[in-house]
Amino acid sequence: MYQFLIDNRDELIARCKQKVEKRPGRSATADQLEHGIPLFIDQLTRTLQAEEQGLSAASVRISGTSGGYSRIHSEISVGAAAHGKELLALGFTVDQAVHDYGDLCQAITDLALERDEAFSAHEFRTLNRCLDNAIADAVTEFSRLREINLVAAQRAATNERVGFLVHELRNGLGTAALAVSALEASNMPISGATGAVLKRSLLALNSLVSRSLDDVRHSTPVEQHVFQLAAFIEDAKQTAQLDPIAIRCTLSVENADAALGIRGNREMLLAALGNLLQNAFKFTHDQTMVTLKTSASKHHVTIEVLDHCGGLPNGDAHEIFTPFHQRSGDRSGLGLGLSIARQSIEADSGTLSVRDMPGVGCVLSIRMPRHAFEQHPAIN
Repeated sequence: MYQFLIDNRDELIARCKQKVEKRPGRSATADQLEHGIPLFIDQLTRTLQAEEQGLSAASVRISGTSGGYSRIHSEISVGAAAHGKELLALGFTVDQAVHDYGDLCQAITDLALERDEAFSAHEFRTLNRCLDNAIADAVTEFSRLREINLVAAQRAATNERVGFLVHELRNGLGTAALAVSALEASNMPISGATGAVLKRSLLALNSLVSRSLDDVRHSTPVEQHVFQLAAFIEDAKQTAQLDPIAIRCTLSVENADAALGIRGNREMLLAALGNLLQNAFKFTHDQTMVTLKTSASKHHVTIEVLDHCGGLPNGDAHEIFTPFHQRSGDRSGLGLGLSIARQSIEADSGTLSVRDMPGVGCVLSIRMPRHAFEQHPAIN
């Protein structure tokens, strides 16, 4: 058999490649041709030659023992493990590893029949042993690495969820604490505007905890409703004015059309807009202006936050929405604000995008479906 393999190596590889290409979503790559079937054919050939010469130790060193029980990794074991790793990296399933070696077995059998070649029972046992060990090692490595990747992905997802929760809790608690400090310092009534900020912060914290519990219980999504855009912008303004870093710049807020409304979870969207304003306060240059304004088209409402940060670094426009991404050496935050904002906005059928203005600043834009808002007369 080993001479048959030597004489027909290229033909066997070509047949295996044809079988691979017929399977959906598969084609032979350069790496697969290095660590897959071609390498296995060479190792099988050398195994058969060693056994022909009575070199049993060399045969085991190349292809392993029957059943694969050995403390020493054979050459076939190493090559098959590399093949399994490559299949995983290419996004294929574990059965592809089995199919690849099965293709070779079929190709050898078919070509031997065509060429009227006859092999001994001992040679077929060696072929089966080598195939068995190769499949086992490829599948084992594939499964091992897949489990590692799954655990890493689960850990990353858990860290992100915990990070989101901590970030929003910190923001809510921070706003509430600032409101309390302002009330104490100025002896203002709690029924005023600053008291309203405190009340909204506490309600937002309560809602955040409830949503987190709902996530654990797999409960239904939070309720959405249509609310007035103008009042929403005014609430965002009042909350932003309590932010200590806002004193570095001037906050300009343009009044919104009282007839405009947007639909969604108001508390989540308010927190999202708050994150955009915090981001602007953090990165805008001292003594510049941060602008909050709105506009409307036939079907959409746009809320924009403009800063004077000098523009984004090259290639940073899309990365700013990546969880834990931080634009500067300032590590006081978690790098989650914009990522959380985007998720909250998209949950309410909106979009969040960034527009870079090199040398000037950037514009973060919330785009939401437009709704009419009807003010109901007060009941005396």
